[in-house]
Formats: sequence, structure tokens, C-alpha cells
Amino acid sequence: MSGGRRKEEQTTHSQQHLVANGGGGGAGLRGSLWSKAVRSDSVWEDKDEFLDVIYWFRQIIAVILGVIWGIVPLKGFIGIAIFCLINAGVLYLYFSSFQQIDEEEYGGTWELTKEGFMTSFALFLVVWIIFYTAIHYD
Repeated sequence: MSGGRRKEEQTTHSQQHLVANGGGGGAGLRGSLWSKAVRSDSVWEDKDEFLDVIYWFRQIIAVILGVIWGIVPLKGFIGIAIFCLINAGVLYLYFSSFQQIDEEEYGGTWELTKEGFMTSFALFLVVWIIFYTAIHYD
């Protein structure tokens, strides 16, 4: 009995190790994660997966808006304020209207709204500054 249990524990541990290290079909795992992210009828059993999707969507938005703000010579507080509104607004609409998740399962609306916000803000600033400087600096 103990030998069977030990083998089961080893199998479970090795599966967790493969998933954590991105091995053993990790591309399929990631593909299913992103397919869940773009479908509105997705069920999120693992809360961390949904929080990862929120985090990476914020990073994508930050890069896109940073490039746009750099090409269009947008400066100052107005650029930062518009970024914050778009970033928070798009993600709020995504998780409340598109995914229709229960915000209370994730600690409330505020927790989801601020998930990954500061890193996306830093990335936005870096991209904005680089593009603005490269295009508009004499």
C-alpha cells in the first residue's frame, strides 16, 4: 500500500514540476490559456491563471500605448492620465463584462484593477520615452 502511494506522490510531484518549469507540453498549456483568455465563456478553475492573463494583457496594452504616445508627440500629465484611464478601463471591461467573473473570488474589483498595474505603468513610461526621444528629439 505504501509503495502505491509513494508512486502516486512521485507522479503528482513530477507533473507539478513539468508544469511549473514549462516542460512537458507547455506550449499546449499556454495555447489553451490564451484561448481561454479570448473566449467569453471561459471557466477559470485556477485563479492564478486568470491573474496572469490580466497581468500580461496590461503589459501588451502598455507597449501599444507607449508606442502610440511616442509617435504622436504626447507629453506630460495628460498622457499619463489617459494611459491610466485606458489601462484600468479596458481591463475592467474585460473582466467584468467580457469574462463575467465574480470579482469577490479575487478580492474585489480593486484587486483585479490594480493587478500588474505598476509594472505596466513602468513599461509604458520606458516605451513612451524611447519612442518619443527617437522620433522627436533633435
